[in-house]
Amino acid sequence: MKAIVLHEHGDLAGMQLHPDWPDPVPAEHSVVIAVRACAMNYHDIFTVHGMPGIKVPLPIIPGIDMSGEVVAVGGGVTSVALGDRVLVDPFDTGKDKLIGEMINGGLAEFCAVDENTLIPLPDDVTFADAAALPVAYGTAHRMMIARGAIAAGEKVLVLGASGGVGTCCVQLAHAAGAHVIAASSSEAKLARLRDIGADETISYSNDELLPIMHKRYGKPRIRGGGGVDVVVNFTGGDTWVPSLRSLHRGGRILTCGATAGYDPRTDLRYIWSFELTVIGSNGWQRDDLVALLELVRKGRIQPVIDRTVPLDGAIDALRALERREVIGKIIIEPGV
Repeated sequence: MKAIVLHEHGDLAGMQLHPDWPDPVPAEHSVVIAVRACAMNYHDIFTVHGMPGIKVPLPIIPGIDMSGEVVAVGGGVTSVALGDRVLVDPFDTGKDKLIGEMINGGLAEFCAVDENTLIPLPDDVTFADAAALPVAYGTAHRMMIARGAIAAGEKVLVLGASGGVGTCCVQLAHAAGAHVIAASSSEAKLARLRDIGADETISYSNDELLPIMHKRYGKPRIRGGGGVDVVVNFTGGDTWVPSLRSLHRGGRILTCGATAGYDPRTDLRYIWSFELTVIGSNGWQRDDLVALLELVRKGRIQPVIDRTVPLDGAIDALRALERREVIGKIIIEPGV
């Protein structure tokens, strides 16, 4: 089969397209799927570069998020049959490992996965839309809905809104009836965010965020007034304190990552004085993915797909993702 294989950590030169990599064979309680769509995540780039404390078994086929059709079934499999359309939950609970990082992933024509990872894919949800969901949209759903309890009428600021997680946060907040303020780095990205549900947009540098927020929504007061209800901040770094200072009394900040730095300066006085709530969220649960499939099926949200490319374009697609030239998700179609 054709496959993108990571042979050594470093830059993307450590990845190669192989035209004749060995086909996978289903083990007991596993299946082989023909990968119809594989969504790229920034985590794939972390895997290429190498992550401290995580020993990736090399060589490995990256690609965490995938959907496809069952083409081979191992012994003991009872929940799916040949030809079934499926979405793969990339965290293999049986092995306690992440597919595409510690187990071969979806940047290949075929992939072997355990039966416990499979979610039935409705006929009215495309392979591409389904593959876009697990890592980014699952993380967003858990943060915004399961943990954050976004409600109608709330003012919600989403930082870094143009990526996979951010575009889903914007749509989920909009679907909940919130007033959505989306922040990103270019007018093209902001225009796309308005298209998918942002009521307002902000183009900012770190130094400009707080003055913009205070000018638009008022300076928060300890006795009430000013500020927004929720800030979604998975960047960390220099945006952390401005985010805290943008919340009104009793507001909450939601975080699921720290792409700009995990140890930001924090002024605890704002947290106790304004009775702020900091809510952490880690990844997704199976219920989040099932709920997202239903939201897509009903048209409540629509995964934002920047581009769809064949397998031989996957490495260039990762370069575009690394350069932050992407709005939403890149989908790889190995069978094209």
